[in-house]
Amino acid sequence: MKTLGEKLEELLRIGKVLREKCPWDAEQDFDSIKYTLREEAYEVIDTIEEKDFLHMKEELGDLLFNIFFMSIIAEETRLFTLEDVVDKIIDKLIKRHPHVFGDIRVNSSEEALSNWEKIKREENRGVMDVPMSLPSLALAHKVQEKARRIGFDWDDYIGPREKINEELGELDKAIEEKEFLHIEEEIGDLLFSVVNTARLLGIDSESALRSTVKKFIKRFSRMEELAKERDISLEGLTLEEMDKLWEEIKGGE
Repeated sequence: MKTLGEKLEELLRIGKVLREKCPWDAEQDFDSIKYTLREEAYEVIDTIEEKDFLHMKEELGDLLFNIFFMSIIAEETRLFTLEDVVDKIIDKLIKRHPHVFGDIRVNSSEEALSNWEKIKREENRGVMDVPMSLPSLALAHKVQEKARRIGFDWDDYIGPREKINEELGELDKAIEEKEFLHIEEEIGDLLFSVVNTARLLGIDSESALRSTVKKFIKRFSRMEELAKERDISLEGLTLEEMDKLWEEIKGGE
């Protein structure tokens, strides 16, 4: 039976063979593969949310291969190798966990996280060192948490909850005055306040919205099925008739 190291070497070898002999794989570069990487990461998240652990194993494998494949592309242009990637994460984990691998003592996960952020700042990485490619709600949550760790935050959810009302008023004013450039800005401010309120209530806005979208898709799909069972076309229904069908589905949940 092969060891883990041998299996990882085999995966790397397969990636290099695909890069050489598969036309599609040969055409890929960092810009094109980033979309696949993002998709695979979200598929892992889906398995977590659905508690589908059988498929989680498969999706983690897909994600792992993408990391190997990007390292192969980098090696071709002599940027870095997979070994460099592994060396970097090993060094980083040891350096940022002095309470595990050094003499620093911490008494809670909060202290450990605070120490992690302090070390990052010592590496000349600012407080707002965040990946800007994150989904917008997750990005907002992330920067708010970053600000919290240096004390720049509301005491509780009441402040940002009141801010929601304020932002709604400003949005209504912008709409009334047809200030279209400001409408987008005010919607952004409103969403930021919603994320802040949710965060201080212990709710992840990205997950909350994702759950709502999934619920909408499930209900809409059921509405399509119900229409088919009754031999009616959704496109031929009025909005009032579709609303009635929608409420019927909600009532049956």
